[in-house]
Amino acid sequence: MRHVIALDVGGTGMKAALVGTDGALLYEARRATGRERGPDAIVETVLDFAADLRAYGVEHLGESAVAAGVAVPGIIDAERGIVLYATNLGWHDLPLRDLLAARLGGVPVALGHDVRSGGLAEGRIGAGKGSDRFFFVPLGTGIAGAIGINGAIEAGAHGWAGEIGHVVVRPDGPVCNCGQNGCMETLGSAAAVTRAWAAASGDPEADAADCAKAVASGDPRAEAVWADAVDAIAAGLVTALTLLDPRRLIIGGGLAEAGETLFTPLRAAVEERITFQKLPEIVPAALGDTAGCLGAGLLAWDLLSTEVSA
Repeated sequence: MRHVIALDVGGTGMKAALVGTDGALLYEARRATGRERGPDAIVETVLDFAADLRAYGVEHLGESAVAAGVAVPGIIDAERGIVLYATNLGWHDLPLRDLLAARLGGVPVALGHDVRSGGLAEGRIGAGKGSDRFFFVPLGTGIAGAIGINGAIEAGAHGWAGEIGHVVVRPDGPVCNCGQNGCMETLGSAAAVTRAWAAASGDPEADAADCAKAVASGDPRAEAVWADAVDAIAAGLVTALTLLDPRRLIIGGGLAEAGETLFTPLRAAVEERITFQKLPEIVPAALGDTAGCLGAGLLAWDLLSTEVSA
């Protein structure tokens, strides 16, 4: 059965799949990234994982994968297939595409950014399906975004498009890792909610999921923390919809797992802030944590289509 290899490499874990021509998951697997062993060891882990997936396809699907796609966090040069900088993985100027191609017997390999790959999957087969303009925002440890236009993701002139997490929403807010103050990410990410709720609750082990549960149970301390985060998220989203005019806002990541505990106040906060802007649909992501992996598979199929047309 004709298929491609898809890999989503994260700082803690890797998700992988064999993906069929229709985007179907034919096989799924997960492994620890093993970040504690160092950047070179991570590279070997990724290459070994890909080789094992290739072998599985030969044994169980009757043929080897025809291409591969890999999604990684950080700054990438997709055209040259190089991971320029991935802080969570310790990678600098890594020619990952060529390394994977060599390990996989020379098949074509596509390299993509993890959030943009996730956005591609959500746009084609997830919550954005049928929408010509959407903006995908996963609210996780950090916050990034993917701009969807007619089934493709806009990366920008230098590959930096969609970085909504670094839109300043409160100039007097906390310092961000990027060097600015009051970025959306410092106030509305899952990590930010975790920090705020641990402080408010007095429990250093408490996290964003615990805060959401406390909100649902009516804890006023949790409600205050949650409202502050929602306000920051709404401010960032209104900036995005002012610039992009999307038909649909797709919200994913850990905070979205809170369901209507997040979406009800978030929709209201966005609606309160807009003036002339058109209010888009605000919907939860549909693919969960498989989005990046599925997007990597779609990138691989797109690569084959491009080569055929060329």
